[in-house]
Amino acid sequence: MKMAAIEEAWRIARGYVKKIHIVLAVLLVVGFALLLVSLRASPLPPPAPLKLTWPRAAPPAEMALFHLPAGLVHRTAAFAYRGGSFSDKRDFAMSAALVKHPRGDLLIDTGFGRDIDQQFQRMPFWFRAITDYTKATPAVEQLAAANYDRSQLRAIVLTHAHWDHVSGIPDFPNTPVWVTAEEHRFIAGGDWRSGIARSFEHAHYEPYSFEDGPYLGFTKSHDVYDDGSIVIVPAAGHTPGSVIVFVNLVSGAHYAFVGDLVWQREGITQREERPWWSRLSADADAAEVRANLLRMSALAASFPELILVPAHDQRGFAAMPSL
Repeated sequence: MKMAAIEEAWRIARGYVKKIHIVLAVLLVVGFALLLVSLRASPLPPPAPLKLTWPRAAPPAEMALFHLPAGLVHRTAAFAYRGGSFSDKRDFAMSAALVKHPRGDLLIDTGFGRDIDQQFQRMPFWFRAITDYTKATPAVEQLAAANYDRSQLRAIVLTHAHWDHVSGIPDFPNTPVWVTAEEHRFIAGGDWRSGIARSFEHAHYEPYSFEDGPYLGFTKSHDVYDDGSIVIVPAAGHTPGSVIVFVNLVSGAHYAFVGDLVWQREGITQREERPWWSRLSADADAAEVRANLLRMSALAASFPELILVPAHDQRGFAAMPSL
């Protein structure tokens, strides 16, 4: 009797195990199907054309823009935008840009700093497992090699406060770091994505506001020198206080430093969002990212001369001279 009971219990257990295997198999198939769907090209609807003229600007003749490449992260197009291929290798730029202006120079983001290896170890294990990076010369050392007068550097302007944009802040201990009030709160909060920025004990974060009027379809702006040469607009979504920095040179060149609104320019030119798993881990508010992506897509279509500079797309920096 006891043996029969054991055999019956084993038969029932095997039935349950078989059902569990079937359920797991179904979940695996469904999950893989959803992943494939999320990677498939799915452009957002085209936005309405903009009825705008480029705002007047009076950039000084001495103004200049330089690229400071500070490293690379090795990814694929599939990681960056829907419709991208896994076989399309993309080296994501980890750069700073120096804007020289007679009233004070600005560094847009920092790229990788001197302490990137130690900072990287503070990131979550799963993130480190999927991230392969290569270091280059930190921005601070590029400036020193060019005999740059650090007293001319007025501030670091962050497009947002993620690890790869703030890494070099400790290399500039006496330089103010401009952030929006929303981004300042994001840094002070407990989000792991702002943990590196929060770890800098001596960073001098200086919040600013958007006291100027509409600019190129954005509802408000901050004209840094009141001459239209450097204009910052709010573009929340990737982080709560993300911004876009427009730089207008005396040559007539127009740049839009869009931060991580998109990781590669196809996000804007093809209106392709990040895959859902990238959005889930990277974006604070995917709906706001989508709205600003479409706004920039309309702007790029209306002004084809506008040079789009996603922070991690090397093509955006190609027209800028090195220091």
